[in-house]
Amino acid sequence: MGRKKVAATFLLMALTCSVSFAFAFDFGLILDQNADYGGYGEGGSFGYSGSLIPHFSALFGESTDLYISAGLKAFYFENDSPTSLAWRFVPELLRTELKYFTGNLEFMAGRIYHSDPLGFIADGLFDGARLSMEGEAGTFSLGAFYTGFLYKNRANIIMTEGDREIYIRDFDFADFTNTYFAPRRVVSSLGWDRLGLAGSLRASAALIAQFDLSGDTPMHSQYLAAKVSYPGLFGFDAGGTLELIEEEGDLGMALAAELGLYLTPSTQLPQRLSLLGRYSSGGLEGNQIIAFKPVTTKAQGEIFKVGLSGISLVSLDYIIQPISAFSMGVTSTYFIRSDLETYGGYPLSIESDGYILGNEFFSRLLWSPWSDLQLNLGGGFFLPSLGNANPDADVSWRVELNVIISFF
Repeated sequence: MGRKKVAATFLLMALTCSVSFAFAFDFGLILDQNADYGGYGEGGSFGYSGSLIPHFSALFGESTDLYISAGLKAFYFENDSPTSLAWRFVPELLRTELKYFTGNLEFMAGRIYHSDPLGFIADGLFDGARLSMEGEAGTFSLGAFYTGFLYKNRANIIMTEGDREIYIRDFDFADFTNTYFAPRRVVSSLGWDRLGLAGSLRASAALIAQFDLSGDTPMHSQYLAAKVSYPGLFGFDAGGTLELIEEEGDLGMALAAELGLYLTPSTQLPQRLSLLGRYSSGGLEGNQIIAFKPVTTKAQGEIFKVGLSGISLVSLDYIIQPISAFSMGVTSTYFIRSDLETYGGYPLSIESDGYILGNEFFSRLLWSPWSDLQLNLGGGFFLPSLGNANPDADVSWRVELNVIISFF
């Protein structure tokens, strides 16, 4: 009987170990809060947003991962009346993906993160699938995605006037279908990435196609993008994209490019000095080159949140890390119109023949005393007076505090 008990115990332990190795899971909860105060000139208003984000991950065997995350975001802001405040709540399915990998192949499906080589054409969460294959010539990937089920403020798709109307429409639970979802687009991507090309040089390229399913006058676009990067003491990034746009039977061509130079000295205190230049074409009548239109709009400034369409910029950034848990940085960015027709927002209130919109100064302090707590304090202002487009416009300014807490 003793031997049978020992054998049964050993069998039970072996089965338990095999199950634990075949299936492992983890659950966590993140609270992400952001408070800010800012405005134009002497007037300011207060805003608050908080997101509660549960996430679950599981490993099945040695080749399959599952990750699920969702969130409920609350907005608290001042209405037109300084004494009137409002709350809004937005639910959202976040990164949720099933990943299978074996050998040199990887397959991902669900709501996954995808980015182009430059990071400003199609960057963010998308619903779809991507297959990647790694070989001696580099990593090749093929992806197909749909945007119509994403939350519109997460996707930031503002390619047409119809898209803009969808974006600025306030979300309303009573009219969920018409006020929540992003414009309907199908995005496909064929990509290539190679590390260790000619030493530490990295090269990447992608062919991206966007098909508009949202209206009677769709706007389709295709992009050929490429980028090379070199890390080190004197590093650089250089890349560009050619865009073809078809709208109402007309075919146009647009351009965008960037060049970044980086100095990372080997000193006792980790620090980095960066110089970035970025260009996007504008649209002039009678010109074959028209305004560049990315699929997802990314803010190019922290205070001056302009998109990269008919806008160019030159930015100088410095960051230093005095201790491992604390870093600080400051950025100065000049914003320039690529032409006099495409961009017409702030600080422009009158017709102007000036190209320089102004200069933004922004500084940030990041402190993470523990792995489950991060505090981010930032502030800055945008000065139209340092430009010639409308130097008499009011200064735009804001201070903000972001706190991220991971409970478990």
